Amino acid sequence: MKRKLAMLLAGVMIFGLLTGCGSSTTTEETASEEETEEVEEAEEAAEEAEEEEVDADQAAADEVAALIDAIYVQEWTEDTADQCAAAKAAWDALTDEQKELVEGENADPDYFGRDTGDASLDDARNQDDIGENEILVVSFGTSFNDSRVTDIKGVEDALQEAYPDWSVRRAFTAQIIINHILAREGYQIDNIDQALQRAVDNGVKNLVVQPTHLMNGAEYDEMMEAVESYADQFETVAVAEPLLGEVGSDATVINEDKAAVAEAVVAAAVEDSEYDSLDAMAEDGTAVVLLGHGTSHTANVTYNQMSTQMSELGYDNVFVGTVEGEPEETEVEAVIAAVSEAGYTKVILRPLMVVAGDHANNDMAGDDEDSWKSMFEASGSFESIETQIAGLGRIEAVQALYVEHTAAAMAE
Repeated sequence: MKRKLAMLLAGVMIFGLLTGCGSSTTTEETASEEETEEVEEAEEAAEEAEEEEVDADQAAADEVAALIDAIYVQEWTEDTADQCAAAKAAWDALTDEQKELVEGENADPDYFGRDTGDASLDDARNQDDIGENEILVVSFGTSFNDSRVTDIKGVEDALQEAYPDWSVRRAFTAQIIINHILAREGYQIDNIDQALQRAVDNGVKNLVVQPTHLMNGAEYDEMMEAVESYADQFETVAVAEPLLGEVGSDATVINEDKAAVAEAVVAAAVEDSEYDSLDAMAEDGTAVVLLGHGTSHTANVTYNQMSTQMSELGYDNVFVGTVEGEPEETEVEAVIAAVSEAGYTKVILRPLMVVAGDHANNDMAGDDEDSWKSMFEASGSFESIETQIAGLGRIEAVQALYVEHTAAAMAE
């Protein structure tokens, strides 16, 4: 655009030089007026052309945003695959400048543009030829490639290694995430209904369902409804416990599963830090804040139970918070106050989530002012805030716990 304007102005200047060769004052004045008019016209033409180009860029970006919003839904239809392909093709056709303009109800440049790792390292585990025995691993899912490989595939791989005579398959409950992965990476992960129907079509007789959910919450309830609707199409169906086992009635109820997870995640936090032990952290004024998702489901008491479990293990400098702030004592302001009042001046934030996905990368460790890292910094109560972006699913002790839960389900 600047080049076009320069050429127009250059033409006007040449014209001015040519017309300036006359000798009379009237001729010079006329030429000067004509030159001014030519410059103004050139500037107006350049501005109009630039505005048209900007409008065209925004229109192209808006089209992509609309296509992204259309697949950002919790349902699968016969048109979804084509919609995902169309959205990616339209994105690829944009210039770098146009991509930065993409903004919709749920769309932004990161939907396709964010680098989340190498998707080729993952396995959708949607193959047929299952056989008679299947372990269906049901996860909420994540579009973060690296986390999907380490945290979800890590659990699936551990189960396949432990039970080589069974076929391990995958299902995600978040269709929004399935659509995102299909659009960006070009491969499809089964939702729970598709995975169950695949098992039926492959003649599976014995089905064990292993949820990677943290607790028996809303996602677990939805999974159970789907499994029950297919149960009469198998000879045997068993559903294993989620990671933290039975919920229990109140904050005092703890169990071996919760103890095992507490020990595993704290050990991992120490290993990923500069300290030799949790006690060394405490002596240096450092607290570990474990951030869960939070839920309005009655299972939210699980987070209180995990706090109780930390106290029972003597982990006095470990605190539990939630993104959603449910239960109330796990909201960010309450946790900041608790950590500060306990006298700790340094904080390590780490997910209490199976997968280190969007919540860990953005809600916990993001740079936006409403992230936990930013809010801890803004409080002015701490010397340093560090983040460890690592899900529970990559910890070997946690993987072993899932293997135990699967074994218990098989034994039933």
